[in-house]
Amino acid sequence: MPISSPLKVRSLLSAYAAKRLTPTEVVTSALARIAEIDRPEVWILRVPAADLKARAHALEALYEAQGCAVFERMPLFGVPFAVKDNIDVAGLPTTAACEPFSYTPEISAFAVQRLIDAGAILIGKTNLDQFATGLVGTRSPYGAVRNTAFPERVSGGSSSGSAVAVAAGCVAFSLGTDTAGSGRVPAGFNGLVGLKPSLGLVSKRGVVPACRSLDTISVFAHDVDDAWRVFNEIACFDPFDGYSRKVPGLGLLRGAPRIGVPDHLEFYGDAAANQAFSAALDTLSTHLHLAPTPIDFQPLKQVSALLYDGPWVAERRAALGSFFETHHEAVDPVVATVIGKADRYSAADAFNGQYALADLKRHAEQLFETIDILIVPTTPTHPLIADVQANPVELNSQLGYYTNFVNLLDLCALAVPCQRRQDGLPAGVTLIAPSGADRRLAELGARIQALFASEGADADGTMTVTDKKTAPVANTIAPLPFQEPTVALAVVGAHLRGLPLNWQLQEAGARFVVATQTAADYTLYALANTQPPKPGLVRVTGQQGAPIAVEVWEMPLRSFGKFVADVPAPLGIGSVQLANGLTVKGFICEPSAVSNGSGALDITSFGGWLAYLDSLNVN
Repeated sequence: MPISSPLKVRSLLSAYAAKRLTPTEVVTSALARIAEIDRPEVWILRVPAADLKARAHALEALYEAQGCAVFERMPLFGVPFAVKDNIDVAGLPTTAACEPFSYTPEISAFAVQRLIDAGAILIGKTNLDQFATGLVGTRSPYGAVRNTAFPERVSGGSSSGSAVAVAAGCVAFSLGTDTAGSGRVPAGFNGLVGLKPSLGLVSKRGVVPACRSLDTISVFAHDVDDAWRVFNEIACFDPFDGYSRKVPGLGLLRGAPRIGVPDHLEFYGDAAANQAFSAALDTLSTHLHLAPTPIDFQPLKQVSALLYDGPWVAERRAALGSFFETHHEAVDPVVATVIGKADRYSAADAFNGQYALADLKRHAEQLFETIDILIVPTTPTHPLIADVQANPVELNSQLGYYTNFVNLLDLCALAVPCQRRQDGLPAGVTLIAPSGADRRLAELGARIQALFASEGADADGTMTVTDKKTAPVANTIAPLPFQEPTVALAVVGAHLRGLPLNWQLQEAGARFVVATQTAADYTLYALANTQPPKPGLVRVTGQQGAPIAVEVWEMPLRSFGKFVADVPAPLGIGSVQLANGLTVKGFICEPSAVSNGSGALDITSFGGWLAYLDSLNVN
């Protein structure tokens, strides 16, 4: 079957499951697309075609043997991807865009191996600003990576090739890295989603560091759903990475989040970028009912200054070790100038920088007590390659205005394409929140992205809004796999999916597990005088009961206490036996609330709360 462009994870998986497509056809299409666009500067090396087809055939054999069960074991079955060439792949050289620095690892980076184990097909390794030092994509001996649709413009860096490989339709997703914005700026310039995780959620083992304490692997994809699927596979604690963390995930927010925007917006005279961001905010206010509050941006600018005009530049120098001295001629001149600034700083400067950052972190903590999410332009402007080459340091610095502070403050971020500039260039917004709020950003990001049509720009250059009356409902963003103690909870009434109190489970960070039934010795009552209407589940003896429909949810143990405390009488949380014999925590009811004279109605015969509610709406 013809393969539509761009490649997307969800659509590929659906086509595989329906047997409308095979991995061999996808590999062949990806190779044809790479040849068609003729952008050799995007790639530093590619996996040989014979090896790609062998991988595809092996996946097809698994499908034949296991059927659709293979998709449970391999959630990224047959999905082509690329990785930035500062990330190790076993048997392939890692160059970091510097050939004399290259080495060939025996094992893949932890994140790459998880993607391969999940069934993804690696197409190749992509170009970058050398040693991941830059936000422009021009600082590489392999060539300046041109913007996907506007080749005279920068593609953004340092993850330049990774972004363009996705935007040009060569792969469905890619991995980049992000220290100062390298996973967000290229996304903004190429109309992509750029997911920058909370530090420590994704292992950095097997990544050539820029600033090891600040780096993270990032994900480029065409939409938030795809990026989140990939993130689900790589967000896993790695005990062999000293910076890996089990970051507690924050639950979803009830209602519209409190939004902050910088009190002073900087666009360096780029009126089209200014207009695009303003129009995007207007759209979000109108259709998502977001009400941005101006916040003091000056302390965040001070944090940014520490990254390149402070002692953290010495961490980049430390990452290169003696190579910086012994192979100085192999280092890009601009990169050498940036890293060479490390010589200005002493150990005392490093400690003083830490002290300054600690004080500024207190400001950020106070800031996020007043807002939930900060929205900024992904970039303030979009320069020409020629202008960057003529003025490489200043124009590069401008691109980090809204990105440089994020990792220093241990925040997570998500770049989302939305409002195009009037001149047709891509533009977007970046959502920023405290560590652990990745899911909150993805949920809002999916809703934002869904507002804008994918067909392209209107005559005036702005993106078409899909529905001028109501905001579309984005796909549910499930919590990341838990890496902490959890408790299984059976819910029977108003907490079921789609019902009025389900938000309490979402707020607690719970994940839906299964719809099932209780054992056969339960009765169910519609309680009197409860708002919203609620049932009461009561265990009985003998032959009086019946199986009752329930949903089992998995909840972080740290959230369970507050959830239980908020359950009003006559309901409570006790033990519920399921039809399979397992006993879990679940909603139970005081017998007095269903006794004669209580007004409670026995609805056991309906087999569950949803069936009872449906009966009320028959006529």
